[in-house]
Amino acid sequence: MVSLVHKAEIMDEAAMKRALRRIAHEIIENNHGTQDLCLLGIQRRGVSLARMLCAEIEQFEHAKLPLGTLDITFYRDDLSMLSEQPVVHSTEIPFSVEHMKVVMVDDVLFSGRTARAAMDAICSRGRPAQIQLAVLIDRGHRELPIRADYVGKNVPTRKSEMIGVSVPEFDGRLGVDLYESVQS
Repeated sequence: MVSLVHKAEIMDEAAMKRALRRIAHEIIENNHGTQDLCLLGIQRRGVSLARMLCAEIEQFEHAKLPLGTLDITFYRDDLSMLSEQPVVHSTEIPFSVEHMKVVMVDDVLFSGRTARAAMDAICSRGRPAQIQLAVLIDRGHRELPIRADYVGKNVPTRKSEMIGVSVPEFDGRLGVDLYESVQS
């Protein structure tokens, strides 16, 4: 049996909010404003982070960005290894991605496989002008040639470690923690 042992708090609420504020500013700067820009949160915690980024952008740009949610379950290359009945969340993109600058938002970048699946899911809905990736944590260990355009914090980890991002909707708090996988 594998259990997780808490090792350290990586980001508290204040640090997480600062990182999201910085990412929001970088998105605006790199895209020269908000014209033709949209955010897609990758289910589950990426959706919460995308909402927070949208709120930050709206606060200082006075522009409400199109916001959608993306479930990548059926685009994964390891779907058969997940379970016989994988949990599917909703994809809600109430706008066209055609010719848009799409910023995918996720909590942790690890192997790159989620980002690859998300790009496939987005492209199945149209041809965006550009796809960018924003992540709160980049922990390394890439298996695919994927990199994030916007990173809240780089956290080098061992493969036996896990990063847990907490958001109010699911966890009742904001924060990022480091865990160790321990065989018992």
